[in-house]
Amino acid sequence: MSLFQQSARGQRGAKGGVVPWKPIFKPKDRWKVIPNLIDYERTRAEFSWDAAQRELDGLPNEKGLNIGYEAVDRHAAGARRDRLALRWLGKQGEVRDFTYGDLQALSNRFANVLRGLGVGKGDRVFTLAGRVPELYITALGTLKNGSVFCPLFSAFGPEPIRQRLTIGEGKLLLTTELLYDRRRIAEVRQSLPHLKTVLLIGSEARVTALRETEDFNRLMADASDQFEIPTTGPEDMALLHFTSGTTGKPKGAIHVHKAVVAHHITGKYALDFHPDDIFWCTADPGWVTGTSYGIISPLTHGITSVVDEADFDAERWYGILQDQKVTIWYTAPTAIRMMMKLGTDVIRKYDLSQLRFAASVGDPLNPEGVVWGEEAFGQPFHDNWWQTETGGIMIANYAAMEIRPGSMGRPLPGIEAAIVHREKDGTVEVIDTPGVQGELALRAGWPSMFRGYLHEEQRYRKSFAEGWYLTGDLAKRDAEGYFWFVGRADDVIKSAGHLIGPFEVESALMEHPAVAEAGVIGKPDPVIGEVVKAFVSLKQGYEPGEALRKELLGFARTRLGPAVAPREIDFRSNVPKTRSGKIMRRLLKARELGLPEGDISTLEGEE
Repeated sequence: MSLFQQSARGQRGAKGGVVPWKPIFKPKDRWKVIPNLIDYERTRAEFSWDAAQRELDGLPNEKGLNIGYEAVDRHAAGARRDRLALRWLGKQGEVRDFTYGDLQALSNRFANVLRGLGVGKGDRVFTLAGRVPELYITALGTLKNGSVFCPLFSAFGPEPIRQRLTIGEGKLLLTTELLYDRRRIAEVRQSLPHLKTVLLIGSEARVTALRETEDFNRLMADASDQFEIPTTGPEDMALLHFTSGTTGKPKGAIHVHKAVVAHHITGKYALDFHPDDIFWCTADPGWVTGTSYGIISPLTHGITSVVDEADFDAERWYGILQDQKVTIWYTAPTAIRMMMKLGTDVIRKYDLSQLRFAASVGDPLNPEGVVWGEEAFGQPFHDNWWQTETGGIMIANYAAMEIRPGSMGRPLPGIEAAIVHREKDGTVEVIDTPGVQGELALRAGWPSMFRGYLHEEQRYRKSFAEGWYLTGDLAKRDAEGYFWFVGRADDVIKSAGHLIGPFEVESALMEHPAVAEAGVIGKPDPVIGEVVKAFVSLKQGYEPGEALRKELLGFARTRLGPAVAPREIDFRSNVPKTRSGKIMRRLLKARELGLPEGDISTLEGEE
């Protein structure tokens, strides 16, 4: 029996659901450094957010709290001034290094550029760029200026860009010469009265010829590298991240400067940052992970971050892990599943002995992916859970704790999580019984909790009840306090009186050696309400066909039982996902039933 089969048998009974667990990973045997969080219960009992904030400096002269200062200036003023902060790897093999001192000077210049353009406190600064150094400098300079950083996916088309700039009342947009043309920004701009300036990263001649744009490089060269950060209140708006709803327009989730307290402490406990670490977060800053953990959290810890401009390529990634001596790696389930498709043989060509901690976020990571990390890298992937609205990691599998593959983990110190049932009158009932499915809720009040949906106060208020933030995710909690993702509340399948979480069915299908990815929906049925239908993509070396379809149906029925197993399976070359790696089940359902697709602006590979 394989290691994964042991873990799968421990997690799931014949009819699904959480059952008593026998751990398979012994973390202490693999420690290369002593983890920051060893005694979980004691740390939780002694933790306070006020003490966590005291691990940061605060602005000099009691002028408040500013993310840019905590990420850069406090290090540049001390012993880490010459420490490598960012190493940027270009698509064509270029390498650019930035120390904390470099980032201080460059972000100061950009803050002065903003002041010169009339962009001030609270004004929204949007970026539409790939993972280029200018984007990181813009983020830090914007925060230091007291303006609001609003990142966009570089693959957005003109309409999603226009929507977000309209909702956010963007005053300035930074983009590249290439994206300016491809995304038809000149055309989009005509319907945006708030947008006063477009800053262009490109050749001087092209920027000059366009006239309606400003030259980023020229303005930076002319700006002073001295800047005094103005008084910044902890509750001042700092970040605006957009998240797509099931239907309707995207929502702008507001985060404040105090969020940096959660960014910092979750980097310490959930990602186990130590002073000499080399960290690689593969997420694009257009997604909240790419900002919270691709920019802010590692910088507040004064460590080195690797930034790769190129898109996913497994061998390139293995080369980066080896050549840059990455010690902590934060990636997404989609990338892990793509690597699993290619197998482990290619990995053996690389020396990845420096890697000591690997983590995953996005869609929940199926148990097979967790365990495959052990086989491929000598490190299981530590899954964690959070949302755009939470601003930072809320539930995690920790370096010093045994992993339960398929579990979200246990709540961070300072985070109270519960399974609740929403009553029709708006009240909530906390479910104390282990193994009972309900909505995941968090006790409101942590520093990175979103402070609103911009211009949608009523929508924001509906997210809370009786002091709880209601996440919209369905989950279970086991007897030891580990949480298990079931699905989005609007994804749950109701079949013959059973409530079926699609994630559990997807995970079971992925145990089959042919399956690379799976997406599961409920398909209306006049007799039983809904039947479970699965869409699967296959690993290399497998071909779709009726024989394989029947094999997969039988395989799932054996593991899940007839009430939960899919009754229909379709093959697809790819399962639709957002660019952050979340399976878009609602889109699968809409296309299956011929319904409106809703907002697909975050769909991977489509514009």
